[in-house]
Amino acid sequence: MRVLQEVKGMIHRTHGLAVLCVLAVLTAVPAMADCASEDEVNQFAADYIARKPARALGADGDMVDALCTQARLVVVLSEHMGPVIGYKAGLTSAPAQERFGASEPVRGVLYRDMMLESGATVEVPWGTVPMVEADLVLEIGDSAVNWATSPQEVMENIRSVRPFIELPDLALASGEPMTAETITAMGVGARRGVLGAEIPVEDVAALTTALAEMQVTLRDGAGETVVSAPGTAVLGHPAETVLWLHEAGVTFKAGDLVSVGSFGPLVPPSKLSGGARVVYEGLPGDPEVSVLFAPTS
Repeated sequence: MRVLQEVKGMIHRTHGLAVLCVLAVLTAVPAMADCASEDEVNQFAADYIARKPARALGADGDMVDALCTQARLVVVLSEHMGPVIGYKAGLTSAPAQERFGASEPVRGVLYRDMMLESGATVEVPWGTVPMVEADLVLEIGDSAVNWATSPQEVMENIRSVRPFIELPDLALASGEPMTAETITAMGVGARRGVLGAEIPVEDVAALTTALAEMQVTLRDGAGETVVSAPGTAVLGHPAETVLWLHEAGVTFKAGDLVSVGSFGPLVPPSKLSGGARVVYEGLPGDPEVSVLFAPTS
């Protein structure tokens, strides 16, 4: 009850969509959740916006506590990064889960003002611990996706697929604990992202198959391959991310964007020779998305 009462107060201080996200998260969070304090959340947000190394939130709590803290942080960050426009999954591969001691993925949100168009130039560093990942976005076309039970049923309710390079920020100061709980509490590092052109979902069965069979390749600014992974690298099929997020408590609506997770390991921008390009061989037209890096002025 204490947590829900605090959220009602937040409604007067944030965007409508962000509030809906907060309420959606907290409906699945027991009232006894031990959230980080308002001061702790505000300090983390201030450091995050200033791109300063931050102290971990939720280091001593469980996943319920982490989600409660994330909901509070969403309210603060949405004032700087725009309203929530969707959701993201992290730790979607077995190696990533093993690295952080997780047994399943983690979830966060996407903000409107983090999104850039393909070909954008981004100043480096864009965060305290900037990283680059080959990702993909699914745009929800119909809320009936909440009743889907298979990748093909998910795809029947997807409006479009978009190439996506996420540019997350792991944010924490050296020596701070990086666990599934602290990653979740800080919102899974949402900072920047570069969206490619929309691929409309026309032939559902064919696109469902193509998403599993595609090869996703991240190349650096010199054209060298850095990461290459099949579509099955994300939970066996990219659409499985939607199923997992819904099972984890997310209720989707038309227009929501879903970042499915990384195809392969995250890469620091210092190893990418001034830029990144991701190609999706096997999707219609072998689409791609790119970003250029420039030193901070």
